[in-house]
Amino acid sequence: MPHAYNGMAARDLQGAVWRKSRYSNSQGTCVEFAKLPDGDVAVRNSRFPDGPALVYTPAEMEAMLLGIKDGEFDYLIRD
Repeated sequence: MPHAYNGMAARDLQGAVWRKSRYSNSQGTCVEFAKLPDGDVAVRNSRFPDGPALVYTPAEMEAMLLGIKDGEFDYLIRD
């Protein structure tokens, strides 16, 4: 697999196994995640599976997930 970098084509992440939340809707508008061999995590928009992927370190993902679980980003989906 080539070196993973932010904004690379998700299709170039050979062997990546993409997963989405069971809360995703049936229209396919989902965020998908894939753990990469070096431990980093790639993120893509399921509507554009060949489009760009963003790549995060485990520490970055941990900070984001803890913030999500703690409700820090609830304002993004609530009026």
